[in-house]
Amino acid sequence: MRKLVYLFTIILFVSCKNSEDVVSSVAAERGVIAEKAIVVSARKEASAIGLSILQKGGNAFDAMIATKMALAVSYPFAGNLGGGGFMVYRTANGETGALDYREKAPLLSSKNMYLDEDGNVLPQKSRLGAMAVGVPGTVAGIFETHERFGSMPIAKILEPVIQLAEKGFVITEKQQRNFIKYRQLFFEANQDTILFARTYAEGDTLKNPALAKTLKRLVKNGRAEFYEGETGEKMVNYLQEKGGILSMEDLEEYHTHWRDPVNVKFKNLNIISMPPPSSGGIVLGQILKMIEDFPLDEYGHNSLKTIQVLTEAERRAYADRSFYLGDPDYVDIPVDSLLSSGYLDRRMNTFSFEKATPSSSLEHGKIPGYESDETTHFSIVDQYGNAIAVTTTLNGAYGSKLYVEELGFFLNNEMDDFSSKPGFPNMFGLIGAEANAIAPGKKMLSSMTPTIIEKNGEFWMSVGSPGGSTIITSVLQTILNVSEFDMTMQQAVNAPRFHHQWLPDEILFEPSAFSEEILGSLRKKGYNINEGESTIIGKVDAILKLPDGRYEGGADRRGDDAAVGF
Repeated sequence: MRKLVYLFTIILFVSCKNSEDVVSSVAAERGVIAEKAIVVSARKEASAIGLSILQKGGNAFDAMIATKMALAVSYPFAGNLGGGGFMVYRTANGETGALDYREKAPLLSSKNMYLDEDGNVLPQKSRLGAMAVGVPGTVAGIFETHERFGSMPIAKILEPVIQLAEKGFVITEKQQRNFIKYRQLFFEANQDTILFARTYAEGDTLKNPALAKTLKRLVKNGRAEFYEGETGEKMVNYLQEKGGILSMEDLEEYHTHWRDPVNVKFKNLNIISMPPPSSGGIVLGQILKMIEDFPLDEYGHNSLKTIQVLTEAERRAYADRSFYLGDPDYVDIPVDSLLSSGYLDRRMNTFSFEKATPSSSLEHGKIPGYESDETTHFSIVDQYGNAIAVTTTLNGAYGSKLYVEELGFFLNNEMDDFSSKPGFPNMFGLIGAEANAIAPGKKMLSSMTPTIIEKNGEFWMSVGSPGGSTIITSVLQTILNVSEFDMTMQQAVNAPRFHHQWLPDEILFEPSAFSEEILGSLRKKGYNINEGESTIIGKVDAILKLPDGRYEGGADRRGDDAAVGF
């Protein structure tokens, strides 16, 4: 039986000038510990810039803007100006809310735009190039956040980000591999070379002066620069030259939405997560409520019984996701029914420890009266007690692969998150139905699951992950690792993960992370095992409030992620 021994050395990246304010990392398997404030993101440069804003007196929302834009510079794989995302927040006085700045379909979109004359789906059309691009929401999201919660001038917030773009960031080994991996697609989409298609070595410094100029125009002209001004016009012109349908009218009509979060009680915890058009909060809530009465702590972490219980709950929740969920401004979603105990108890009635429930025998539940690992997440808690969880994406790696050289950023391929045709899987294998069909101006369904958790009425955890369809299950398992299995935040983030999403009917395991004994027992019970297709299931960045009031940051070992604090 193979056993994993976690001996991770956690390094605190410190940008603080006052060393007395810094609490260094402790022993292996314990993340960065901070007394007052902490930022955890996919890149140390972005985390450090976010923390620097807090050190200058800014709040978590100011740091959100800085961190988000710094990821657009140093982590173009998913950090972006040309994408969108979601934010869940909890203020120091306990107020909670959610901001939806998800992309939407252009006005010239149509339900069958990715079908050929015989009704067959043309998957590349929704994934690569100009027709894959949805109307970006990121810039609207940062200015909406600043207008409601910002405490510092936008120029001061973006100053270190602009400096990062001008001076450059150091290319990591993982980034170098990705640049090589996607180089041919960069050429194919842009029909020319681009900044990120050049030859780089690990340790090289990459500067992006075009993005610095774009950010300076945003500082000067605000939101209108992107949605009405020079930047928007250049982006639209580039897209239309490449055969796209996005227009200035699309940009001018784009708006964000403040939404009420999904709130779910799980034992002594209050889960506060993202509502539709994200499926994250509802699906996470369904799974948690379906498993609540099972003694997972007695079964043991990643034991046979624990894997079975989580798999079967995931199977049922993802089946519901495929049928019921979409943009709430276009479809009626029975949120209360989907999260009701009576309904979820009935969903688990067919579960047995003796054998797997075939997905082919399981559809969405009947409701009475009825309705990307290529993403990035960051978590922030400030010295005032505000907490945020933000997940943002271009959808696929580098989105549509279209790069506007003059502006310095990639454009999303979020149109693939719609259901091109009922029953046809998207790039993450997720099956969709009519609720998530394409319509002009509609927002596509997402799996992003930024989540904040309260314990005894107080902030306890901020958590989220990239990973496409695996986002929800990565967040789920991280929460359970702490709440049910008494792990530290870093242990919870590092622990091996598995995933089931109804279709395809298989459990996806991180390779070489689970014993042959466990996998063999699951096969005997009729479960289909897949260890081969994914080496990474999510990259979780999370913050846990410790009993003594300090914070522990868990930065996922699977990426270049970093936690910093003071």
